[in-house]
Amino acid sequence: MNKWYMLTLVGNDAPGIVAKVTQTLFKHKYSLGEASMLRLGGNFSIMMMVRGADSADDLRQCLSSVIKKLGFHLHIDEIEGRLHSHHIPNVMITVSGADRGGIIAQVSGKLFEAGLDILNLDSDVAGTNEHPIYIMRIEGVVSGGINTLLNPVEELKESGVDISMHAIETLVG
Repeated sequence: MNKWYMLTLVGNDAPGIVAKVTQTLFKHKYSLGEASMLRLGGNFSIMMMVRGADSADDLRQCLSSVIKKLGFHLHIDEIEGRLHSHHIPNVMITVSGADRGGIIAQVSGKLFEAGLDILNLDSDVAGTNEHPIYIMRIEGVVSGGINTLLNPVEELKESGVDISMHAIETLVG
């Protein structure tokens, strides 16, 4: 029986990473589920659901050559597949402010207390080394509706961050 695994790869960014990894998996008859692949600073990170191996060792062996050539770190966890069991975001929040320790903890904590379930959070650092600006984009689900976030958003604005939000209208049919 083929098991599902969460494959995590991290290393220095370079052209062709996605092609090399996915071609290797395809060549060895692995199937891919959901994936997230992105550049963070000068690094590249891949998280993907992979099926086709009877063991994590089989999957590790399949990728060993390409991982060595790329100089990447590999981590594998056995997982449940659960494809097609998505939560659909109903709110988008954008936050920016002077980069400081704890900004993600402060924002995510306030929003969680108000009922937000974060589905995706992307962040960037802009500005300059002397005056860095932290920017976050959050997609989430708030069961009580966007109005339940109004007070926490105002409190966050008072703490020195610029924050905006809007409902995401999703047509599911």
